[in-house]
Amino acid sequence: MSYALHVNGRDFDAEPRPGQCLRTYLRDRGWFGVKKGCDAGDCGACTVHVDGEPVHSCLYPAVRADGRRVTTVEGLAEPDGELHPMQSKFLGAQGFQCGFCTAGFLMTTSTLDEDQLTDLPRALKGNLCRCTGYRAIEDAIRGVTHVEEPCPGQSVGRNLGAPAGPQVVTGTARYTFDIEVEGLLHMKLLRSPHPHARIVSIDTSDALRVPGVHLVLTHRDAPERLFSSARHEHPTEDPDDTRVLDDVVRFVGQRVAAVVADSEGAAEEGCRRIAVEYEVLPHVLDPEEAMRPGAPVVHSKDSETCRISRPDDNVVGEVHGEIGSVEQGFAEADVIYEETFRTQRVQHASLETHGAVAYFEEKEDGDGERIVVRSSTQVPFLTRRALCALYDLPEEGVRVVAGRVGGGFGGKQEMLAEDVVVLAAMRLHRPVKLEFTRAEQFFGATTRHPFTIGIKAGAKRDGTLTALQLRVVSNTGAYGNHGPAVMFHSVGESMAVYRSPHKKVNAYSVYTHCVPAGAFRGYGLGQVTFAVESTMDELARRLGIDPLVFRERNIIGPGEHMISPGGEEEDLHIASYGLDQCLKVVRDAIAEDRSAADAPDGWLVGEGTAMSMIATGPPGGHYADATVALLDDGTYDIAVGTAEFGNGTTTVHKQITAGALGTTVDRIVIRQSDTDVVRHDTGAFGSAGTVVAGKAVMRAANGLAERILSFAAEYARTPRSQCQLLTDAVECAGRTVSLKELHQAARERDVELVAAGHWGGSPRSVAFNAQWFRIAVDPDTGEIKILRSVHAADAGKVMNPMQCRGQVEGGVAQALGATLFEQVLVDSGGKVLTPAFRRYRLPAYADVPRTEVHFMETSDSIGPLGAKSMSESPFNPVAPAFGNALRDATGIRFTEVPFLRDKVWQALAEHREAGGAGGWSARAHPSREGSV
Repeated sequence: MSYALHVNGRDFDAEPRPGQCLRTYLRDRGWFGVKKGCDAGDCGACTVHVDGEPVHSCLYPAVRADGRRVTTVEGLAEPDGELHPMQSKFLGAQGFQCGFCTAGFLMTTSTLDEDQLTDLPRALKGNLCRCTGYRAIEDAIRGVTHVEEPCPGQSVGRNLGAPAGPQVVTGTARYTFDIEVEGLLHMKLLRSPHPHARIVSIDTSDALRVPGVHLVLTHRDAPERLFSSARHEHPTEDPDDTRVLDDVVRFVGQRVAAVVADSEGAAEEGCRRIAVEYEVLPHVLDPEEAMRPGAPVVHSKDSETCRISRPDDNVVGEVHGEIGSVEQGFAEADVIYEETFRTQRVQHASLETHGAVAYFEEKEDGDGERIVVRSSTQVPFLTRRALCALYDLPEEGVRVVAGRVGGGFGGKQEMLAEDVVVLAAMRLHRPVKLEFTRAEQFFGATTRHPFTIGIKAGAKRDGTLTALQLRVVSNTGAYGNHGPAVMFHSVGESMAVYRSPHKKVNAYSVYTHCVPAGAFRGYGLGQVTFAVESTMDELARRLGIDPLVFRERNIIGPGEHMISPGGEEEDLHIASYGLDQCLKVVRDAIAEDRSAADAPDGWLVGEGTAMSMIATGPPGGHYADATVALLDDGTYDIAVGTAEFGNGTTTVHKQITAGALGTTVDRIVIRQSDTDVVRHDTGAFGSAGTVVAGKAVMRAANGLAERILSFAAEYARTPRSQCQLLTDAVECAGRTVSLKELHQAARERDVELVAAGHWGGSPRSVAFNAQWFRIAVDPDTGEIKILRSVHAADAGKVMNPMQCRGQVEGGVAQALGATLFEQVLVDSGGKVLTPAFRRYRLPAYADVPRTEVHFMETSDSIGPLGAKSMSESPFNPVAPAFGNALRDATGIRFTEVPFLRDKVWQALAEHREAGGAGGWSARAHPSREGSV
């Protein structure tokens, strides 16, 4: 029997492999718009049409498609190239950020009938988005348009669409694995079943006999050199505690061996045939236990050379400090509140998993070859630097390219695949690919750091803080990537935002035999802010003071020094101040709110606020170099290293350039994320895309504007003061000279119309955020409904309101997931129990409210054109604001996230039994007087 499949107007007759799903069949034939997000039918990124019906192609056997007509996102448009109406709507509403999920949403929504459109929660239950918060997707489906037309010289502050938007909605945007590489081999990893063990022996002979297997790598093949998977501008920020492949495994899921074969199936079979003899060693999972005498030592390494604070005590990093005397401060207090708060592991859950492809290409000068690494990374330049150091390679011998990255959230500020892929490619001199499965993302990548925060705070009757004390323990897992830095940052701005004459902190980042933690949106601030903001709410309640008034009496003001016991950061300033405006937004929302009327009868209603402050960029230097050039056709070129993964920096960089050069964004092209074609960039993390790379671009664009005007004045023999840049020309005292003519004249005179810009990331400013919720709680079931969500963001000059609002909404949605249900569970043997989306619940469309986003009227004296960062900070106040609303509704202070429904129900039942029901008030929040 012959196989026949009709895809987007083309016929295919190659029979599928046994057991092959439709997704891989289509991608094998170049239809890269079909994405891999889960391989389990959970995320919808692989949705295609089969005979007009949307299906999850990862679950659909390719053999079942025999004789059918299949449409992928590439075939959704009309044959003449006209976009499908739904594609146009997504483009007009900018219903995407990283865009990895967009093809799936388009294929689902393009088939919805009128009845289905009235019930979007049900219609979209099979599609997940990790970036947007779903509001922009709903707007797209409803036909709401947000994108404005370009305006010459007036780009900044306008809602201009992402440059890659047309490619995203047509499925032609190229992510990491959306390329064809001739002779590509596939890698699979054998991972440890033990939380702690020494490899006594490892036999790879049976694996090498599997047909198609080319190579098996073990610790015997790996360099002895230690490194950190974390990537920072200064590598000394992280401990060197990691080997490419080690003879000691320290968590369940650590890689033990790598098998390279012609197919993934052969590589998987090779992994199954590797025989490993382990000496199982004692393990420790709890960080408090890990610090006790006699606990198993995770890393018995030299503290100085590896930069581990106290290896024998499993302390990778620590901070201790005191300002004033907290003992005196508590003696002066009329009210003291003391509690322990806990936060859980959270997975980044970017829909594009970690992975890399390594291959060889001839050097441009013809002098031999170099290795090219195409990676899903936020830090291509730092990854190149690490690979060169690890394998003693010259920088010109390594090129790292990031295509469009399918979500990051800090998780891709790591080197988790590139090192072992390069090792295999160099051994075989063949292209090698490693792509994590969704399960590997959970047990082989990184998570958010779980924190335990012991807090004690005191205040006088008038609401003045007298003392603030923290003891913080962060579980960094088996490796210290980002551990010390996250711990240090967590006790920085969270304490510095409040005035108190007496502050004390003891903080520890602790090794355990758990899956490693790493960089995650907020970088530790969200965890400690949960404790601090919950505590401020409790103090206010005990004093009978409105929580907003209590905060206003104690927050730092404009121009004040930010003081934390962990050490004052000299380059951090309040270069613009919008926290007072943020709190006013919340006050106004409370005053006019009527959402309590929407609560079901008998439900408990409450409201809560929290705020946060965050530095706009990491300490110690975050560097960006950019060039802007005039091209021979009269358009412009930007070269900047920052990766694009839905953060919107590409759009902002073009807007900044268009404003400086008096042109429109459609006359500008941008090259980025390729170490071969752009200058150095530390990377897209720490919310640095606008405030660091954007400032470098601004300096380059301003420099080019000056060069063009000066050359035009000389060329036209007119005073420089009478020359003005136009969209595609320069007006010189009434004479219009096209930019194309100017470029030709400059080339004839050997003049380059190009300028460079640099910014080192210092000094730094701070951004402020405030979140407010009104919620309703069913006392009989623990179910929670969000009645209203309001977010105030001090982002300085907002470069692109549509994009920035999307960042805020996405941050709130991701934080709500962590607040209400997301958690990576680990059993007593260190095994991750939630290695799939259906066991690890992500927020779906039905879970996320439409958050009202308000931007403050501020302009920063440090940021480019007055801008501040706003990618990480919206996450931080969400959990405490929700916890404060839950406290207001129920009279119960919940000290652990997530606020799972069963835990809420159990706490309510215990509260009832203890006689606390009288403190409840249905459809109205209880009085704060005496509510503790």
